[in-house]
Order: sequence, then structure tokens, then C-alpha cells
Amino acid sequence: MKLKAYLARITSLVTVSLLASSLAYAAPGPSAPCADCSRGPNPTVASLQSRSGPFTVSTFSVSGYLRGFGNSTVHYPTNATGKMGAIAVIPGYLSYEDSIRWWGPRLASHGFVVITMNTNTIYDQPDSRATQLSRALDYVIEQSNSRSSPISGKVDSTRLGAIGWSMGGGGSLKLSTERSLNAIIPQAPYYAGLNRFNTINTPTMILACSADVVAPVGSHASPFYNRIPEATPKAFLEIYGGSHFCANSGYPNEDLLGMYGISWMKRFIDFDSRYSQFLCGPNHAADLRISEYRENCNY
Repeated sequence: MKLKAYLARITSLVTVSLLASSLAYAAPGPSAPCADCSRGPNPTVASLQSRSGPFTVSTFSVSGYLRGFGNSTVHYPTNATGKMGAIAVIPGYLSYEDSIRWWGPRLASHGFVVITMNTNTIYDQPDSRATQLSRALDYVIEQSNSRSSPISGKVDSTRLGAIGWSMGGGGSLKLSTERSLNAIIPQAPYYAGLNRFNTINTPTMILACSADVVAPVGSHASPFYNRIPEATPKAFLEIYGGSHFCANSGYPNEDLLGMYGISWMKRFIDFDSRYSQFLCGPNHAADLRISEYRENCNY
């Protein structure tokens, strides 16, 4: 009888443990899946590489004065229902909003509220850019809570993401060590000095450029990826022969970056498993533009 009781107790503990692991795996990030997160038709390679998704997009301008970041633009779907995730996108050193603005309509047309930003100064370092990303997300949440805003009631404050290029990419990594986020995409990230990237539990997709001499892959993107714990959903996409600018805008990379970027945000901000097929599997390097692809699927 004692043996049967002991075995029953072990079985119960294992079942509880597996259930907890399953729930944590099913909902990476700080919040549980929501009823209205999945939206839009079934995705295809063609639809994800298109410049616009299934929703129409409108914008409004933001004066960042006294808000803690530079003048910016909010992009939002006009014909999507329910609350949506919010994403802040920040440029790199010496760069302006126009270098990353393409992400705004691209992501918003797939069902996100997106703020593309200028920084306080073009010389701001990654830690400052992390703070500005956070303040921009706070602003979007504040606008969603305002009855007079065009995005009134449109943002789910528990589903947030960040994208940053160069020092902005370093800022997105830094922010994920300080604030609860659902997904980040550092693009050719640059970060110097000590970091706590080994504590990141935010699903992270790093976009890198194989010929980057500004933030060389071997001393920035690759070790940053390796430092993120294996328990955290993560991916690493390196573009063949690309300079530091390849992980941002510019033909022919926008369609490739858009497909992976949209898929990452849909999977981890919207918890939409329809997009896993574009992130997992063995065939990524079959695209000659991709020199290396790593991931720790399944997710």
C-alpha cells in the first residue's frame, strides 16, 4: 500500500510539472493567450513578403517633446477589431525615424499598433534608447486609454514588443532585461560593455549581416544570441554578404525581413501558432540571401 501511495504521489507531481511546463511553453512572454489575438487570413509566404497585409492603416504624428523621446508616428489598423499588441521601433546611432519607418505600415497592416520613433538626439547610446522605447510604449498605452485618441481602446497593454536597429537593437535587448515584453527584434544590434542578456526571457529574433563592420557578427549579434538562455524562444537570421544596413530597410531585404519580423511578432505577441511554420524547420538557408539561421524550436 505504501508503494502504491508513493507511486501515485510521484505520478501526480509529474503530471503537475508537465502541465506547468506545457502552459509556460504555450504562452512565452508575460501574459496568457487572449481570445481575440489571432486575426487575419491564413498566412502565406506571398502575403508575408507583401508590402501590406490584410488591414488598412492610418497614422498620426506625435510630438515627443517632454515625453522622453523624439517626434514619432503611430501606425494603426482602421478595420481590425479587438485590442491589439503594441510595438515600438527605434533607429540607430546618427539615424532618424525614416530609416526604420517602413516597419510601421508593414506591421500595422497585420494587426498591430506601431510607433516608429526619432530619438532625443541622434547620438543617444543603447541604454538611453532602451528608456525611450519604454516611454514610447507607455505613450501608446496612454493613448489607448484616452477617449479622444484615434487608437482609443485599441491596445492590449499586456502584449508589447520592440524593434531596434544598431544601437537601437542594443536598446531593445537592454529593455528586455528591465521590462516585461512579449517579443523583440534587434537588427544588427550594437551594445558595448557589460550586459545582462543572460537574464532575457523575452522571445528574441536577432537579424544580422554577415559583412557588418560596424557591429561585427562575431562580437555582437552572435554572442548576444548565444548569451540568451536556451529556455527563451530565440532565433538568429544572418543575411549573406550584407553590410550593417542590410538588417534594416532597402530592397531586396524588406520582403525577407518583413516575413520573418511579422511572423515573430504574430507568434509571440498574438500567440498565433499559424506563424510557427515560417520560423521553424530546416529550409531557411535554402534562400540564398540567408547565410545562417539558428533557432531553438519548437515554438
